[in-house]
Amino acid sequence: MTKWLLPESLADILPAEARRIEELRRRLLDLYRVYGFELVMPPLVEYLDSLLTGHGHDLSLRTCKLVDQLSGRTVGVRADMTPQVARIDAHLLNREGVTRLCYCGSVFHARPMGLFSDRELLQIGAEIFGHPGVEADIQVIELALESMRLAGVGGPRLDLNHPGVLRAIIEADPALAESAEDVADLLSTKDVPGLRTLADSIQGLRPGSLQALVDLAGLYGGRDVLQRAREVLPALPAVARALDDLEQLAGFLTGYDVSFDFADVRAGYGYHSGIVFAIYADGWHDALVRGGRYDGVGTAFGRSRPATGFSLDLRRLSGGLSPAQPAKAVRAPWGCDPSLSDALRRLRADGAIVVQILPGQVQSLDEFVFDRELVQEGNEWKVRAIQ
Repeated sequence: MTKWLLPESLADILPAEARRIEELRRRLLDLYRVYGFELVMPPLVEYLDSLLTGHGHDLSLRTCKLVDQLSGRTVGVRADMTPQVARIDAHLLNREGVTRLCYCGSVFHARPMGLFSDRELLQIGAEIFGHPGVEADIQVIELALESMRLAGVGGPRLDLNHPGVLRAIIEADPALAESAEDVADLLSTKDVPGLRTLADSIQGLRPGSLQALVDLAGLYGGRDVLQRAREVLPALPAVARALDDLEQLAGFLTGYDVSFDFADVRAGYGYHSGIVFAIYADGWHDALVRGGRYDGVGTAFGRSRPATGFSLDLRRLSGGLSPAQPAKAVRAPWGCDPSLSDALRRLRADGAIVVQILPGQVQSLDEFVFDRELVQEGNEWKVRAIQ
């Protein structure tokens, strides 16, 4: 039986859960449509040079690579759909002004991103291209929060950050540049001892750089964190601009539970150019939604466009909700009588789930529970409740 075992960190989705994931997909795509987002469907596999454009070393490690038998070129199985959507906006649509695009599809990671992570995700998201102002950031954040409400997630918490803060500290000290990825990884787990050990190994580190990184690791909490950040972080122009951007955005989000975490950089340092955000909720060990601004990613495709958006994994979202409940269905007898066929057709046209019991078979179902049955009374077929 070992031949049927799945590779590590992959899993089948069984009927009731699969149905709920599909319902979430439909409801969220319908939500994005009423906000004016157009659906696109990029391919599962692309040439590697376009798939990884602008997304740095981390995405490369997560991407499975193989050789295309037709062209001989290296292709990758997508680990993130965002660069594909940026390519569509910049290279294929090539529109002037604002473009809103949404998407949903499977992505595959060469290795899991965390201890409890799967390698196959059903990624859904929305992106706004062509508007550099805070208005676009506000809209994608509100849409992400509305997505959580629609999915039934209670008490979502919005966490804001700006990778420009860390970037400014690193750029101010050339000795830190070669260790930028290590610094980001240590900060993302708030590993202060690890930061100190790394600093000891860096030759020529400027006085104050380590303290700035340690301060970043401790800068998290409510809106007062912005003032603390201004007091303890280096007086660099880029740091001040990033804090101003965060303060401006937070001022528009007065109706939400907003916090800040300047160490949460694992999903933003590599390619995000502006404010990034994450949405957390009780019952999930990590962020449910991640997003932010990534201006200029389309440059490699021929157009530099302002861009901001978010994405989430529908499989993980569904897995943290209360167990999926079976759907109510109508039990019907097997038969080829025209009147029975007409009755079945009418019921299904009205949206009822009708399951015909095959001759001599016992139904074994996880997805449906029979609360009604179709019975013949005289010359008519009628639905009655099952006692």
